Amino acid sequence: MQDLSFAALVTVENGTGEFQRRIERKFISELPGGDVVIRVKYSSLNYKDALSASGNRGVTKKYPHTPGVDAAGIVIESSDSRWESGDEVICTGYDLGMNTAGGYGQYIRVPGDWVVRKPQGLSLLESMQLGTAGFTAAQCLLHFEQNAIVPSKGPILVTGATGGVGTLAILLLHKLGYEIVAVTGKSSEHAYLSSLGATRILDRQELLVGRDKQLLPVRWGGAIDTVGGDMLAAAIKSTGFDGVVTCCGNAASGDLSVSVYPFILRGVHLIGVYSAHCPMEKRLLVWEKLAREWRLQDLSSISRTVQLDQLEDEILAMLAGQSKGRCVVDVEGIA
Repeated sequence: MQDLSFAALVTVENGTGEFQRRIERKFISELPGGDVVIRVKYSSLNYKDALSASGNRGVTKKYPHTPGVDAAGIVIESSDSRWESGDEVICTGYDLGMNTAGGYGQYIRVPGDWVVRKPQGLSLLESMQLGTAGFTAAQCLLHFEQNAIVPSKGPILVTGATGGVGTLAILLLHKLGYEIVAVTGKSSEHAYLSSLGATRILDRQELLVGRDKQLLPVRWGGAIDTVGGDMLAAAIKSTGFDGVVTCCGNAASGDLSVSVYPFILRGVHLIGVYSAHCPMEKRLLVWEKLAREWRLQDLSSISRTVQLDQLEDEILAMLAGQSKGRCVVDVEGIA
């Protein structure tokens, strides 16, 4: 194929050990090896992307680098017989955007095993309004479904409620008829969370009352925690009998201090949720649910769209804990 030139956001390390982000021209020949070349239409901004874009070597080992763990676009060339030119596809997770040039470039080249056919019922834009955040939130609900955490079990707690996973979790829970208690430290966003379907809103400090106790009164039928640390511990301590707490983030802390009592006295299930290496069978199931029975009608209510050269402010806001909802990247929206 022709060695096309394209635009990409690249994080580079300068001579003083600091990192900068800039738009560069790249060529397809510079992309890593793989079976499938995809012209990226849309990507999105996740916390992992913000870390990679800021030079976090726990996420990305070598720089210069193009972040973007999400990509949705059209196959333009494939040596894998499962994929043909013109196929509309999604690629999220695996090593994309971590150590493999990611979705903030207008083209990616990846192994065929990383690619998912866009399900009918979702547009490419909608798939990135969901992205890894929606995929993660949906996995949390799948664990609820598999463990009989139905609406009658009681309210569901959602921490980090204004973030990407949190907002999509609220929308999905509301669609399925759950009572939702949203936790946020942003007092200005209470009306926003209520508009998404949150029944009640707690300040972070309200959730942490009694944090030093080994067990707290039962308050929740289940919980979706996106932040880790003390809030995850509080959620576990106050979840009811046979309840499920899903853990999928560490924005507050990667540490967890909790006794065995919620587990041996109430049978609370703590389930870790990961997306990068989710098995393909489960990956396809989750995307089909998001496209069909769990389909959300108005994702524009929790998303905004920016171009590659407008990502800087969004990255800084996310690193500062000031991001809200989902940020979609119109990768083609820059020459």
